Amino acid sequence: MSTATLAARHRLAERGIDPQLFLLIPATVFVVALFIYPFCYGIAVSLQPAQGGALAAYRAFFTDAYQRDTIATTLAISLPAALFNVLAAVPIAYRMRGRFRGKRLLTIILVVPITLGTVLTAEGLLNFLGPTGWFNRVLLSTGLADRPVTLTHNYWGVFFSLVITGFPFAFLLVLSYLSGIDPSLERAAATLGAGWAQRFFRITLPLLAPGLATTFCLTFVLAFSVFPSAILVGDPSGSTRVISVAAYEAAYVRYDYAAASAAAIVMGAVELVVISIVLGLRSLLYTGSTAGGKG
Repeated sequence: MSTATLAARHRLAERGIDPQLFLLIPATVFVVALFIYPFCYGIAVSLQPAQGGALAAYRAFFTDAYQRDTIATTLAISLPAALFNVLAAVPIAYRMRGRFRGKRLLTIILVVPITLGTVLTAEGLLNFLGPTGWFNRVLLSTGLADRPVTLTHNYWGVFFSLVITGFPFAFLLVLSYLSGIDPSLERAAATLGAGWAQRFFRITLPLLAPGLATTFCLTFVLAFSVFPSAILVGDPSGSTRVISVAAYEAAYVRYDYAAASAAAIVMGAVELVVISIVLGLRSLLYTGSTAGGKG
Protein backbone atom coordinates (compact mmCIF):
# COMPACT_ATOMS: atom_id res chain seq x y z
CA MET A 1 0.00 0.00 0.00
CA SER A 2 1.45 3.38 -1.02
CA THR A 3 2.37 6.14 1.39
CA ALA A 4 -0.22 8.47 -0.19
CA THR A 5 -2.99 5.94 0.44
CA LEU A 6 -1.95 5.49 4.06
CA ALA A 7 -1.82 9.24 4.53
CA ALA A 8 -5.29 9.66 3.01
CA ARG A 9 -6.69 6.99 5.32
CA HIS A 10 -5.02 8.62 8.30
CA ARG A 11 -6.56 12.01 7.45
CA LEU A 12 -10.01 10.43 7.08
CA ALA A 13 -9.58 8.64 10.40
CA GLU A 14 -8.66 11.92 12.10
CA ARG A 15 -11.95 13.40 10.83
CA GLY A 16 -13.91 10.38 12.06
CA ILE A 17 -14.70 9.13 8.55
CA ASP A 18 -14.63 5.39 7.87
CA PRO A 19 -13.15 4.80 4.37
CA GLN A 20 -15.49 1.84 3.92
CA LEU A 21 -18.39 4.29 3.72
CA PHE A 22 -17.24 5.10 0.19
CA LEU A 23 -18.46 1.63 -0.78
CA LEU A 24 -21.99 3.03 -0.39
CA ILE A 25 -21.48 5.52 -3.22
CA PRO A 26 -22.58 3.15 -6.08
CA ALA A 27 -25.70 2.13 -4.16
CA THR A 28 -26.48 5.77 -3.33
CA VAL A 29 -26.12 6.79 -6.97
CA PHE A 30 -28.39 3.89 -7.97
CA VAL A 31 -31.11 4.88 -5.48
CA VAL A 32 -30.93 8.55 -6.43
CA ALA A 33 -31.02 7.86 -10.17
CA LEU A 34 -33.77 5.24 -10.19
CA PHE A 35 -35.96 6.23 -7.23
CA ILE A 36 -35.43 9.67 -5.74
CA TYR A 37 -34.99 11.60 -9.00
CA PRO A 38 -38.04 10.01 -10.75
CA PHE A 39 -40.15 10.64 -7.65
CA CYS A 40 -39.12 14.29 -7.42
CA TYR A 41 -39.56 14.71 -11.18
CA GLY A 42 -43.04 13.23 -10.94
CA ILE A 43 -43.99 15.67 -8.19
CA ALA A 44 -42.67 18.56 -10.28
CA VAL A 45 -44.66 17.47 -13.34
CA SER A 46 -47.84 17.00 -11.30
CA LEU A 47 -47.56 20.61 -10.09
CA GLN A 48 -47.39 21.99 -13.64
CA PRO A 49 -50.83 21.39 -15.21
CA ALA A 50 -51.83 23.22 -18.35
CA GLN A 51 -54.34 25.31 -16.42
CA GLY A 52 -55.93 25.73 -13.02
CA GLY A 53 -52.93 26.30 -10.79
CA ALA A 54 -50.29 24.07 -9.22
CA LEU A 55 -52.71 21.72 -7.45
CA ALA A 56 -55.23 21.50 -10.31
CA ALA A 57 -54.24 17.94 -11.23
CA TYR A 58 -54.75 16.71 -7.67
CA ARG A 59 -58.00 18.65 -7.37
CA ALA A 60 -59.27 17.09 -10.58
CA PHE A 61 -58.32 13.60 -9.37
CA PHE A 62 -60.10 13.82 -6.03
CA THR A 63 -63.19 15.66 -7.27
CA ASP A 64 -63.81 13.17 -10.08
CA ALA A 65 -65.44 10.06 -8.61
CA TYR A 66 -64.35 7.98 -11.62
CA GLN A 67 -60.72 8.76 -10.79
CA ARG A 68 -61.04 8.88 -7.00
CA ASP A 69 -62.70 5.48 -6.78
CA THR A 70 -59.62 3.85 -8.28
CA ILE A 71 -58.01 4.15 -4.83
CA ALA A 72 -60.67 1.99 -3.21
CA THR A 73 -60.65 -0.42 -6.14
CA THR A 74 -56.90 -0.89 -5.95
CA LEU A 75 -56.99 -1.39 -2.18
CA ALA A 76 -59.87 -3.86 -2.51
CA ILE A 77 -57.71 -5.96 -4.82
CA SER A 78 -54.24 -5.57 -3.34
CA LEU A 79 -54.96 -5.86 0.40
CA PRO A 80 -56.81 -9.22 0.24
CA ALA A 81 -54.27 -10.60 -2.24
CA ALA A 82 -51.31 -9.61 -0.05
CA LEU A 83 -53.01 -10.92 3.09
CA PHE A 84 -53.90 -14.21 1.42
CA ASN A 85 -50.34 -14.69 0.15
CA VAL A 86 -48.86 -14.13 3.61
CA LEU A 87 -51.39 -16.33 5.42
CA ALA A 88 -51.00 -19.11 2.86
CA ALA A 89 -47.21 -18.93 3.01
CA VAL A 90 -46.95 -19.31 6.80
CA PRO A 91 -48.18 -22.93 7.25
CA ILE A 92 -46.38 -24.13 4.12
CA ALA A 93 -43.09 -22.48 5.08
CA TYR A 94 -43.51 -23.70 8.67
CA ARG A 95 -43.85 -27.28 7.48
CA MET A 96 -40.91 -26.98 5.10
CA ARG A 97 -38.43 -25.86 7.72
CA GLY A 98 -37.46 -29.43 8.44
CA ARG A 99 -35.85 -31.98 6.18
CA PHE A 100 -37.98 -34.41 4.24
CA ARG A 101 -37.84 -36.23 0.95
CA GLY A 102 -38.86 -34.13 -2.04
CA LYS A 103 -38.38 -30.80 -0.24
CA ARG A 104 -36.22 -29.34 -3.02
CA LEU A 105 -38.66 -30.37 -5.73
CA LEU A 106 -41.61 -28.94 -3.82
CA THR A 107 -39.76 -25.67 -3.27
CA ILE A 108 -39.04 -25.40 -6.99
CA ILE A 109 -42.71 -26.00 -7.81
CA LEU A 110 -43.79 -23.29 -5.36
CA VAL A 111 -41.42 -20.64 -6.73
CA VAL A 112 -41.75 -21.45 -10.44
CA PRO A 113 -44.45 -18.76 -10.95
CA ILE A 114 -41.72 -16.15 -10.40
CA THR A 115 -40.25 -17.14 -13.76
CA LEU A 116 -43.54 -17.05 -15.64
CA GLY A 117 -44.19 -13.33 -15.62
CA THR A 118 -47.51 -11.54 -15.48
CA VAL A 119 -48.39 -11.92 -19.16
CA LEU A 120 -47.79 -15.68 -19.25
CA THR A 121 -49.71 -16.07 -15.99
CA ALA A 122 -52.64 -14.15 -17.45
CA GLU A 123 -52.59 -16.31 -20.56
CA GLY A 124 -52.63 -19.43 -18.41
CA LEU A 125 -55.57 -18.13 -16.40
CA LEU A 126 -57.52 -17.40 -19.58
CA ASN A 127 -56.83 -20.90 -20.88
CA PHE A 128 -57.76 -22.55 -17.59
CA LEU A 129 -60.46 -20.34 -16.03
CA GLY A 130 -61.80 -18.55 -19.10
CA PRO A 131 -65.31 -19.16 -20.48
CA THR A 132 -63.95 -21.85 -22.80
CA GLY A 133 -61.15 -22.96 -20.47
CA TRP A 134 -60.55 -26.37 -18.95
CA PHE A 135 -62.24 -25.53 -15.67
CA ASN A 136 -65.52 -24.52 -17.28
CA ARG A 137 -65.36 -27.45 -19.70
CA VAL A 138 -65.21 -29.84 -16.77
CA LEU A 139 -68.09 -28.11 -14.99
CA LEU A 140 -70.26 -28.16 -18.10
CA SER A 141 -69.41 -31.72 -19.10
CA THR A 142 -70.11 -33.08 -15.62
CA GLY A 143 -73.33 -31.11 -15.26
CA LEU A 144 -72.11 -29.14 -12.26
CA ALA A 145 -72.94 -25.91 -14.07
CA ASP A 146 -75.36 -25.08 -16.87
CA ARG A 147 -73.29 -22.15 -18.11
CA PRO A 148 -69.64 -21.04 -17.82
CA VAL A 149 -68.58 -19.56 -14.49
CA THR A 150 -67.12 -16.09 -14.95
CA LEU A 151 -63.69 -16.11 -13.32
CA THR A 152 -61.78 -13.87 -15.71
CA HIS A 153 -62.17 -10.30 -16.95
CA ASN A 154 -63.40 -9.34 -13.49
CA TYR A 155 -62.17 -8.97 -9.92
CA TRP A 156 -61.38 -12.66 -9.49
CA GLY A 157 -59.20 -12.85 -12.56
CA VAL A 158 -56.93 -10.12 -11.19
CA PHE A 159 -57.00 -11.60 -7.69
CA PHE A 160 -55.95 -15.05 -8.91
CA SER A 161 -53.17 -13.51 -10.99
CA LEU A 162 -51.82 -11.57 -8.00
CA VAL A 163 -51.93 -14.68 -5.83
CA ILE A 164 -50.03 -16.77 -8.38
CA THR A 165 -47.34 -14.15 -8.97
CA GLY A 166 -47.11 -12.88 -5.38
CA PHE A 167 -47.18 -16.11 -3.39
CA PRO A 168 -43.62 -17.23 -4.29
CA PHE A 169 -42.19 -13.97 -2.91
CA ALA A 170 -44.20 -14.29 0.30
CA PHE A 171 -43.25 -17.94 0.66
CA LEU A 172 -39.52 -17.34 0.22
CA LEU A 173 -39.52 -14.41 2.65
CA VAL A 174 -41.49 -16.26 5.34
CA LEU A 175 -39.30 -19.35 4.90
CA SER A 176 -36.22 -17.17 5.34
CA TYR A 177 -37.55 -15.67 8.57
CA LEU A 178 -38.63 -19.05 9.91
CA SER A 179 -35.24 -20.55 9.11
CA GLY A 180 -33.66 -17.87 11.29
CA ILE A 181 -35.65 -18.82 14.38
CA ASP A 182 -33.75 -21.19 16.64
CA PRO A 183 -35.65 -24.52 16.64
CA SER A 184 -34.27 -25.32 20.09
CA LEU A 185 -36.75 -22.81 21.50
CA GLU A 186 -39.68 -24.95 20.40
CA ARG A 187 -37.95 -28.13 21.54
CA ALA A 188 -37.43 -26.63 24.97
CA ALA A 189 -41.10 -25.66 25.15
CA ALA A 190 -42.08 -29.18 24.08
CA THR A 191 -40.07 -30.71 26.89
CA LEU A 192 -42.05 -28.50 29.29
CA GLY A 193 -45.31 -29.93 27.96
CA ALA A 194 -46.30 -27.22 25.47
CA GLY A 195 -48.46 -28.48 22.63
CA TRP A 196 -48.06 -27.63 18.95
CA ALA A 197 -50.48 -24.70 19.12
CA GLN A 198 -48.85 -23.24 22.22
CA ARG A 199 -45.39 -23.52 20.69
CA PHE A 200 -46.48 -21.85 17.48
CA PHE A 201 -48.58 -19.01 18.88
CA ARG A 202 -46.42 -18.23 21.91
CA ILE A 203 -42.94 -18.75 20.53
CA THR A 204 -42.74 -18.96 16.74
CA LEU A 205 -45.40 -16.41 15.82
CA PRO A 206 -44.11 -13.60 18.09
CA LEU A 207 -40.61 -14.07 16.68
CA LEU A 208 -42.04 -14.24 13.17
CA ALA A 209 -44.30 -11.18 13.54
CA PRO A 210 -41.74 -8.59 12.34
CA GLY A 211 -40.98 -10.72 9.30
CA LEU A 212 -44.66 -11.18 8.51
CA ALA A 213 -45.19 -7.42 8.62
CA THR A 214 -42.28 -6.86 6.25
CA THR A 215 -43.49 -9.63 3.97
CA PHE A 216 -46.98 -8.16 3.87
CA CYS A 217 -45.60 -4.73 2.98
CA LEU A 218 -43.54 -6.08 0.10
CA THR A 219 -46.32 -8.25 -1.30
CA PHE A 220 -48.77 -5.38 -0.89
CA VAL A 221 -46.54 -3.04 -2.91
CA LEU A 222 -46.30 -5.67 -5.65
CA ALA A 223 -50.07 -6.12 -5.69
CA PHE A 224 -50.90 -2.42 -5.41
CA SER A 225 -48.92 -1.60 -8.54
CA VAL A 226 -50.96 -4.09 -10.57
CA PHE A 227 -51.35 -3.10 -14.22
CA PRO A 228 -50.94 -5.98 -16.73
CA SER A 229 -53.28 -8.25 -14.77
CA ALA A 230 -55.94 -5.54 -14.53
CA ILE A 231 -55.81 -5.20 -18.32
CA LEU A 232 -55.42 -8.82 -19.41
CA VAL A 233 -57.64 -10.74 -17.00
CA GLY A 234 -59.60 -7.89 -15.44
CA ASP A 235 -62.12 -5.25 -16.42
CA PRO A 236 -59.98 -2.10 -16.83
CA SER A 237 -62.94 0.14 -17.55
CA GLY A 238 -65.07 -1.19 -14.71
CA SER A 239 -64.52 -3.38 -11.66
CA THR A 240 -60.72 -3.50 -11.92
CA ARG A 241 -59.96 0.06 -12.98
CA VAL A 242 -57.01 0.58 -10.65
CA ILE A 243 -54.86 3.68 -10.13
CA SER A 244 -52.18 2.49 -12.55
CA VAL A 245 -54.80 2.23 -15.30
CA ALA A 246 -55.98 5.76 -14.52
CA ALA A 247 -52.40 7.03 -14.73
CA TYR A 248 -51.83 5.21 -18.02
CA GLU A 249 -55.00 6.63 -19.57
CA ALA A 250 -54.09 10.14 -18.44
CA ALA A 251 -50.60 9.89 -19.93
CA TYR A 252 -51.14 7.95 -23.16
CA VAL A 253 -54.82 8.47 -23.98
CA ARG A 254 -55.41 12.09 -22.93
CA TYR A 255 -51.72 13.07 -22.98
CA ASP A 256 -52.20 14.90 -19.69
CA TYR A 257 -48.88 14.22 -18.03
CA ALA A 258 -49.67 16.37 -15.00
CA ALA A 259 -52.75 14.26 -14.26
CA ALA A 260 -50.79 11.05 -14.84
CA SER A 261 -48.04 12.19 -12.47
CA ALA A 262 -50.61 13.24 -9.88
CA ALA A 263 -52.21 9.78 -10.04
CA ALA A 264 -48.79 8.16 -9.63
CA ILE A 265 -47.96 10.37 -6.63
CA VAL A 266 -51.31 9.56 -5.03
CA MET A 267 -50.56 5.90 -5.64
CA GLY A 268 -47.23 6.19 -3.86
CA ALA A 269 -48.78 8.15 -0.99
CA VAL A 270 -51.45 5.51 -0.40
CA GLU A 271 -48.77 2.81 -0.35
CA LEU A 272 -46.76 4.77 2.21
CA VAL A 273 -49.83 5.19 4.42
CA VAL A 274 -50.62 1.47 4.39
CA ILE A 275 -46.99 0.51 5.01
CA SER A 276 -46.74 3.00 7.89
CA ILE A 277 -49.88 1.55 9.49
CA VAL A 278 -48.60 -2.02 9.16
CA LEU A 279 -45.18 -1.20 10.58
CA GLY A 280 -46.81 0.77 13.38
CA LEU A 281 -48.99 -2.18 14.29
CA ARG A 282 -45.93 -4.42 14.22
CA SER A 283 -44.27 -2.31 16.88
CA LEU A 284 -47.42 -2.49 19.01
CA LEU A 285 -47.94 -6.22 18.65
CA TYR A 286 -44.34 -7.25 19.24
CA THR A 287 -41.84 -5.37 21.40
CA GLY A 288 -39.55 -8.18 22.48
CA SER A 289 -36.16 -9.25 21.25
CA THR A 290 -35.79 -10.88 17.87
CA ALA A 291 -32.58 -12.63 18.85
CA GLY A 292 -32.25 -15.92 17.12
CA GLY A 293 -34.38 -14.84 14.18
CA LYS A 294 -34.03 -12.66 11.13
CA GLY A 295 -36.87 -10.32 12.09
